[in-house]
This record gives sequence, C-alpha cells and structure tokens, in this order.
Amino acid sequence: MGQGKSMQEAMDEVQMVVEGVYSAKAAVKLGQKYGVSLPIIEKVSEVLFEGKDPGEAVNELMLRDGRAEHQALHWEE
Repeated sequence: MGQGKSMQEAMDEVQMVVEGVYSAKAAVKLGQKYGVSLPIIEKVSEVLFEGKDPGEAVNELMLRDGRAEHQALHWEE
C-alpha cells in the first residue's frame, strides 16, 4: 500500500491478507464500544475501507486540535 496500491491490490499481489488490515477495523469498533478516541486507527481504517487518500488522512491528523490524550495528563495551550 505504501506504493500507492489499494488494499485489495496489495493483498492480491502478496496473495495473502496484509498484516493489520482486519485488526484496524476491530480496533475502531472497540474504541467506539468503550468510548476511546483512536484518531490514527480511525484514519487507517478510512484509508483501508473507505478509499480515503492517505495524504489527506495524514493532513487531517496533523491539523487536528491539540488536547490531552488522557484525563490524568495536564494540557497547556
């Protein structure tokens, strides 16, 4: 996929499931179930299963508002 191929093209080329493909989908579901924000995994899933452009996904991650990722961490702007 790093060479610009779709998930299906990559799997067809190696004739096996690309590592982590279905784990990404499962991780998104677990995050939703437990109310955990998983922005990187969500973008990976969008690239894999929704056809999102990888560059656009990276830009969206880099431009998102900063915030504490855990309640125990203090965030200063």
